[in-house]
Amino acid sequence: MTGRTARIAILADTHGFLDQRIADRIRDCDIALHAGDVGGADVLFAMHPKHESVAIRGNNDDVEHWADAERDMLARLPGDATVDLPGGRIRLVHGDDGGTVEQRHRRYRRQFADCRAVVYGHSHRQCVDRRDTPWVLNPGAAGRTRTNGGPGCLVLACDDDSWEIEALRFDPRSAPRTRRRSGAGPSAQNDGGNG
Repeated sequence: MTGRTARIAILADTHGFLDQRIADRIRDCDIALHAGDVGGADVLFAMHPKHESVAIRGNNDDVEHWADAERDMLARLPGDATVDLPGGRIRLVHGDDGGTVEQRHRRYRRQFADCRAVVYGHSHRQCVDRRDTPWVLNPGAAGRTRTNGGPGCLVLACDDDSWEIEALRFDPRSAPRTRRRSGAGPSAQNDGGNG
């Protein structure tokens, strides 16, 4: 991706269900980054960027919330990740480490000062904080669990010189109907408690 603009889909908190409108946006992107609470292999299979997907484990990505047949995929999810992109690095954490939004943003800026952005989920609340470097980003919930106004994601357009972020939110009432594969994954209704 050197020498051109890369498009990065950023999402989190699917809890076993990926909104089709977000899946469609991912197809137009080079890379998809999922900041945890994936909720099952169906979500990973539904993410089809042009090049690669990176997903981390959230506090609800555990044996209680994933189907037995998917445990091998669950075991491969890291707790966090750093991804090199044109123009800088981006850090993925789930965000279940406590504190207010301001405390969390200060902590991430200290901990990951070598990154251009930090992405977290957990709160299901979309946030784009570009007041300082690194940027601190929360894409909101990309499924149907506690979407706080509708499922959302972020799309980052980046090259060696500039980064631009677009925050997307979709109307929860106009979500297209989807069919699940029979016998696949955990219930899409699974809330998993906190975050």
